[in-house]
Amino acid sequence: MNFIIIFASAVVAVVAFLIGKKQQKKLFDLQMGSIEEQKKKLIAETEKEKENLLKAADLDAKDLIAKQKMKFEESIKNRKRDIIQQEQRIQSLEQRVIAKEEKLDRKFSSIETKENELTKKNEILKTVEQNLAAQQKKAEETVEQARKTLETAAGMSADEAKRALVEDIASEAKREAALALKKIEEELQENSVKKAQNILSIAIQRIAGEYSADRTVTVVSLPSEDMKGRIIGREGRNIRALEAATGIDLIIDDTPEAVVISCFDPIRREVAKRSLEKLIADGRIHPTRIEEIVQKTTQELDIEIKKTGEDAMLELGLNDIHIEILRLVGRLKFRTSYSQNQLQHSLECAYIASIMA
Repeated sequence: MNFIIIFASAVVAVVAFLIGKKQQKKLFDLQMGSIEEQKKKLIAETEKEKENLLKAADLDAKDLIAKQKMKFEESIKNRKRDIIQQEQRIQSLEQRVIAKEEKLDRKFSSIETKENELTKKNEILKTVEQNLAAQQKKAEETVEQARKTLETAAGMSADEAKRALVEDIASEAKREAALALKKIEEELQENSVKKAQNILSIAIQRIAGEYSADRTVTVVSLPSEDMKGRIIGREGRNIRALEAATGIDLIIDDTPEAVVISCFDPIRREVAKRSLEKLIADGRIHPTRIEEIVQKTTQELDIEIKKTGEDAMLELGLNDIHIEILRLVGRLKFRTSYSQNQLQHSLECAYIASIMA
């Protein structure tokens, strides 16, 4: 029984082996067929790609040849154009040379004509000179005869007649010179005043122009551009308060980090300048603070003006001067006249007057 089972198992194993071998052969045959087909397909694709590459190379070659041909033709055209331009320039130069030659020929012809004319004129001049020499000799003989005749008729010699003539001419010249001098003096008297006034007005206008430009405005420096907005204030209330309290015009323009104070009164200008500097340093800028600072600055400036007047009087050696005069003299420190400080000018005038006295 066991033998039969073993035999059967062996038979089944042999049959399974034979069936497996047969299937492997069939699978191998299928794989070989697929490889052959892939090989043929690859060869066909290679041939097709080869043809495509050849066609592309042929097209590239034709394109390159066409481009090279176009470049060559373009270079030929440029060369022809350059040659034509050179020929035109050469023709133009030839025409200019021909024109210059013709111009030179005309000039030479004109020079020859002028030389001939000069030769003729020289001959004529020689003839004229000869005639003039003969006429001059004849005139001298006539003058000599007339002189002798006059000497005989007047009963005086030529030297005496000459002296008398010179005296008459001198007297007449003096009289005419006196009349001319009188006329000049009259004209000078009429025009000197006008001319002097004109000169003075021009000088005053020139100095007044410098004065107006340099002495009626004061520039105040700002720490930053933001300070302009704080000086203006909300809806301009700060700038209006400052102008109302000091009586000046505050100009805020595009000048970087600066504002301009404009006023013909130097005292007001100085009060506004000092007040604005204090407000900028303090940082609190509003209408109430502006009025306080302006009032305080005005009082300080009044004290400084009075002290300046006292110092000036002390320097001049003057005593018992009225306080109002001291204030007036002190105010001169802030005024200028023709670009000169009036206080210094007044002191100089006092010194000169003292020396003259």
